Amino acid sequence: MIAKDELNKKGIKDFLMAVKQQKTGGCLMSTNIRWLRVDLLFLSIIVVCVLSASDLVSAQTEQAIDENGAPLFRVDPFWPGQLPNRWSMQQVTGIYVDHMDHIWFLNRGNGVEGDEIGGGDEPPRIDCCVRSPEVIEMDQEGNVLNAWGGPGFHPKWPTALQTVIADRDGFVWIGGTRPQDSILKFTRNGELVWDFDHRPPEGMELEEDNTQTDFLSNKGRFQLDQDAREIYIINWKRVLVYDMDTGDYKRGWGGHGMALSEISNDPIEGYEWEGQRPPEEVNFVPDLHFLEISTDGLVYVGERGQNRIQVFQKNGTWVRDIYVAEGTPGQRLGLEQCGGVGVRKSLPPCGSMYKLVISKDPEQRYLYMADGTNNRVWIVDRQSGETLGSFGGNGRYAGQLHWINAIGIDSIGNIYTGEVEHAKRIQKFEPIRP
Repeated sequence: MIAKDELNKKGIKDFLMAVKQQKTGGCLMSTNIRWLRVDLLFLSIIVVCVLSASDLVSAQTEQAIDENGAPLFRVDPFWPGQLPNRWSMQQVTGIYVDHMDHIWFLNRGNGVEGDEIGGGDEPPRIDCCVRSPEVIEMDQEGNVLNAWGGPGFHPKWPTALQTVIADRDGFVWIGGTRPQDSILKFTRNGELVWDFDHRPPEGMELEEDNTQTDFLSNKGRFQLDQDAREIYIINWKRVLVYDMDTGDYKRGWGGHGMALSEISNDPIEGYEWEGQRPPEEVNFVPDLHFLEISTDGLVYVGERGQNRIQVFQKNGTWVRDIYVAEGTPGQRLGLEQCGGVGVRKSLPPCGSMYKLVISKDPEQRYLYMADGTNNRVWIVDRQSGETLGSFGGNGRYAGQLHWINAIGIDSIGNIYTGEVEHAKRIQKFEPIRP
């Protein structure tokens, strides 16, 4: 129950919120309000409380939209606050929001600079920060609940962390993109329970062979289908599906649903960029950068080389293409024209497809796509494929983005973004209510 003295300190708005949080099925019972002063203020509350709990929840979950139908967001500039234990913010390469609305993110230490961890020297060189664990769990308020992992945490710890997923059974999956990195399954407290493996033998340099499914050089970008107990992995120019418990190969396909045997093993031809969409290509165009699965069973695969999302059924049947920021220089322009994290910093990055999350409404109406080249989150209508709007923009102030590489969404529509390179931060964007 809400204490009387607490109620007297609250306004109508806060009181109604407190009622909602108690998840009553309707109005407060008369036995619970006998002590209220019968004046105009509390009479108004009594009138309002005839609204059902569902009405109150609906009022709090409606989201303002702009003239194009794009949902509106604003950044919380004070979230999450300072990390505990003098931990530094590092490269946020992956974000996942679990079924409890806990935010898991990878705080990857690759490229960490001396002034970011100099407080950990012995004696401390500077009055500052120390290296952080690389897996961090937060609540929606930004409080750290758990943290573990990093170089030396486990002999097979990935060196290029890219993906984190906390499943509904209480396990945390991480994966990296280097040849000897793989997918590891941990308890929520960081105890290793399973290694997907499929690593190439030490010293073996794999040449692209899209029919080969035993050894994978890049397993860091993956997704789980927990109902079907399957792992989806994007690798070279294909989607591969493995058993989530045994690691056995089950099926795979290439661009537009082609069989593995039909996929070209040759590099995709570049093009001379003059502001146009990349030339059409039936194959997947690397770098494949994300894979997401909707509740109605569609698989969304993002191609940084093509500024394109290919949509499939779970059996590999191609459904459609969606282009977003199609005129962005595609990554297929090659290393001589495209910059990257930690290398070729004199060149800007290429390609619009970095990471994707799907909205949590029953219809999953929106795709929220993180674009680390244009430094925006694009809002796409899932049914039509039309880009409705965006938020972000290049910069390092709150609400701006610099090399966004991670995105997550919770059950009430808060969006969390992660940045690499010099920005190195996680931000929270809240839905604007009408």
